[in-house]
Amino acid sequence: MSTFTNPDTITGGAGGVSAGGTGGGGTFTLVAVSAGLSVPSSTRLLADRLAEAVRGPLAERGTEVEVKVVELRELAVPIANHLVTGFPPPQLDEAIRAVTEADGLIAVTPVFTASYSGLFKSFFDLIDPDALSGKPVLIGATGGTARHSLVLEHALRPLFAYLRAVVVPTAVYAASEDWGGSGDPLTDTLPVRIERAGAQLARLMETGTAERRASDGVPVLSFPV
Repeated sequence: MSTFTNPDTITGGAGGVSAGGTGGGGTFTLVAVSAGLSVPSSTRLLADRLAEAVRGPLAERGTEVEVKVVELRELAVPIANHLVTGFPPPQLDEAIRAVTEADGLIAVTPVFTASYSGLFKSFFDLIDPDALSGKPVLIGATGGTARHSLVLEHALRPLFAYLRAVVVPTAVYAASEDWGGSGDPLTDTLPVRIERAGAQLARLMETGTAERRASDGVPVLSFPV
């Protein structure tokens, strides 16, 4: 269930919604990529919660945020076709453009075999290695047990570091017990981590977007403390 208002969802299915334009005219574009495979999906739920945590602080400061969600589940076949043909089908091309043109990106994957899912990796393999350079990114993952939480640091963060994205300090992992309880008080509860990560991405979007629009080039970001 989405907790923000009317997000566009980019899928390969008949119910997919057009991505629309990019962040211009004072409106930020925030894209959340969800690699969840089930319906309903805890991965999609975490992506929605993170998106709302980013949108909220920006809205409080008077900034409009256009939120789009890319559901990789519905793009699995187009992603496979692109890998073997070298040409993206229209709905996948739309999703790639939405990600590369966004002012901020949220990337959430389920944990498979102690790493990100193959579908998640295949999607980002199709993006130009320079396209995410300097882009603010918030990473998240879901899994059945908290023992896999380091996947954020040994798999996702290095992936986006290789792509020269700017990854926020707080990465959010949600185990099954996080959704039904208060979570581990020693590592903060899930709502606290989501709120902190969302605020960090919001600040980076404000800083990075202003620098990018001023220079019309790749911004060099410094994290606002």
